[in-house]
Amino acid sequence: MRVKRGFKARRRRNRVLKLAKGFRGRRKNCFKRANQAVQRALDYASRDRAQKKRDFRALWIVRINAAARLSGVSYSKFIAALSKAKVALDRKVLADIAVADPAGFAAIAKIAAA
Repeated sequence: MRVKRGFKARRRRNRVLKLAKGFRGRRKNCFKRANQAVQRALDYASRDRAQKKRDFRALWIVRINAAARLSGVSYSKFIAALSKAKVALDRKVLADIAVADPAGFAAIAKIAAA
């Protein structure tokens, strides 16, 4: 007699198929293909959560560097001067100020240079 495994297995399969909703082709409705696709998608998601942090930090650094060079100083010298002047602003906040308020960023650069 064939054993179909019952409720627990169906619940597990349906959980995977629910995660595969929106995938193309058999990856959305065939359990074996969906399971492979979902596992890969979850791997990519966990990898890219860390990658996103790196990407944003790089973006902030580019923005700070561009604004700092308008004030006549390079990024590395600007960050070193900020830490020496005990200005506790992180890169995210500095980048937001550089984009939204260039005059304010210039004032921060003056404080760091002093």
